[in-house]
Amino acid sequence: MGICFSSDSVNQSPTTTEQLSSVATSQTTGNITSSTVNSNVSGNSQFSAASGGDEANPSGQILPLPNLRMFTFSELKAATRNFRSDTVLGEGGFGKVYKGWLDEKGTTKGGSATVIAVKKLNTESFQGFEEWQSEVNFLGRLSHPNLVKLLGYCWEDKELLLIYEFMQKGSLENHLFGRGSAVLPLPWDTRLKILIGAARGLAFLHASDRKVIYRDFKASNILLDGSYNAKISDFGLAKMGPTPSKSHVTTRVMGTQGYAAPEYVATGNLQSKCG
Repeated sequence: MGICFSSDSVNQSPTTTEQLSSVATSQTTGNITSSTVNSNVSGNSQFSAASGGDEANPSGQILPLPNLRMFTFSELKAATRNFRSDTVLGEGGFGKVYKGWLDEKGTTKGGSATVIAVKKLNTESFQGFEEWQSEVNFLGRLSHPNLVKLLGYCWEDKELLLIYEFMQKGSLENHLFGRGSAVLPLPWDTRLKILIGAARGLAFLHASDRKVIYRDFKASNILLDGSYNAKISDFGLAKMGPTPSKSHVTTRVMGTQGYAAPEYVATGNLQSKCG
């Protein structure tokens, strides 16, 4: 997730997302339902209705409620072999991302297992619950071929984790700036394919009545599957767009230095053009 920075022209506020549902604790169900999400979402979706999904329709869809599996911490420990160092895929501001294996009988590594990516909060991280909650509330409801699928979450005591589909080719950043014999230059047709895919993901976010403003668009957050299809990841800084009754000037500028739109940094004026 991106690095938070502030602008002298805007006031600081502890809130990073607004008008979003709060995921409540529930240890009795494996999915988030209307009983575990507050009334802000359980009645009417704040997103525009869309038909089709990333399988039935490439235009995608936005669900009225998150539809996620709730994992136990012990399940994820087993899936990642107790978060062993040799399963680490990467590390960001939120914490480390581990590779894991799930199958129908449990969480074991095997030929028939489903490969997942598990993001685990570093308890000493400057990012935390708000970013975790934003991922659940946004990505848990968004379905599009160019957005990474969030499969579930875990919340036990101080442990906050997010479970995603595994992206075989890693991040675009690694392909562009990585070093080593395993990193090969991307052909121009592949680069163009990646750019178009990422642009389609952003277009989907901006097409709703209440635009979803991503705020952390950069190469490290564009992940690639086995066929180099681009998928946008990491919605910890995502925010709903402005409405006629709500100011379009944010009270806290969020993003990664060097990637955020300069006019947004300077004024706090948040629009879909900011990403």
